[in-house]
Amino acid sequence: MTDALHRDLLELAQEAARHAGALLRDGRPADLAVARTKSSPIDVVTEMDIAAEKLITDLISGRRPDDGFLGEEGASVEGTSGVRWVIDPLDGTVNYLYGLPTWAVSIAAEQDGETVVGVVAAPMRGETYHAVRGGGAWATGAWEGERALACRPAPPLDQALVSTGFNYVTEVRTHQAEVAARLLPLLRDIRRSGSAAVDLCDVACGRLDGYYERGLHAWDFAAGDLIAREAGALTGGRPGERPSPDLTVAGAPGVFEPLQRLLEDFGAWHD
Repeated sequence: MTDALHRDLLELAQEAARHAGALLRDGRPADLAVARTKSSPIDVVTEMDIAAEKLITDLISGRRPDDGFLGEEGASVEGTSGVRWVIDPLDGTVNYLYGLPTWAVSIAAEQDGETVVGVVAAPMRGETYHAVRGGGAWATGAWEGERALACRPAPPLDQALVSTGFNYVTEVRTHQAEVAARLLPLLRDIRRSGSAAVDLCDVACGRLDGYYERGLHAWDFAAGDLIAREAGALTGGRPGERPSPDLTVAGAPGVFEPLQRLLEDFGAWHD
C-alpha cells in the first residue's frame, strides 16, 4: 500500500493523536478558561490546546528529531529530513471550551512539501480517520477493525447537504454570512459544526456532500484534506488553486464543481 516511511509516519501520527485525544478528553478541567486570544477577542486558545501541542511535538521529535513542525499554537521548526508535521492539537477550541463534543486532533505529515499522511482523531465520537497518499481513507471506531471511507454519490446541488464555518474577525464573518444567505436557497441545507477537520472527514464518510470555508490555515485542513481526497472527494480553493486561506472547498465529484463555481461567483474569497 505504501512504502515503509509512510507506514512509520502513519503509526507515529496515530499514536500522537491517540495520546493527545485522551489528554483532551480525560484531562479537561472543570474550570477550563481562555489562556489567550489570537485574531480577535473571540478567537481563543485554552491551556489544553497548548498542552496537547506540546505532547504531540515532544512525542514526535523524540522519535524523529530531524523533522520539521508547523503547529497552530506556535510550533515552528524547519527540520532537515524533508518531513514536516502540520498539527492542530485541538480543532474546534470554542466547542471544547463550551463542552460541545465536536472537536478533533489533526496531524498531517508532509514529505518534500506534499501531504502523505493524515490523521484526525475525534475522541467524543469515538472515531479516528486516517489516510496515506495513494492508500485510500479509513476509519476506526466502535466497530472492530478498520472500515474504508467513500464520499457519497453526488446528488443534484439543490439536494446537497453542505457545511461551512465562520471566521472570528467581525468583518470577515459578516461577509461569510452574506455568502451563506445567497447559497442556502440553492442547497438542501447548510451545517456548521465548528471543526474544519471534522467537516472534511464527514465529507469522506459520506455524512456531508460538500464543505467550504474561508480563512483556514494549513493546520486546519492538511490532514482532513488528504482524508477527503483519498475517500474520492475533490478538494481545492478558488478554481485552479489548492486549498488556502482564501478558500477551501471539498465535495463529492458532481457537487464540488458547481459549489466551487457558485462560491467564486458570490465572491466567497474576499471581503
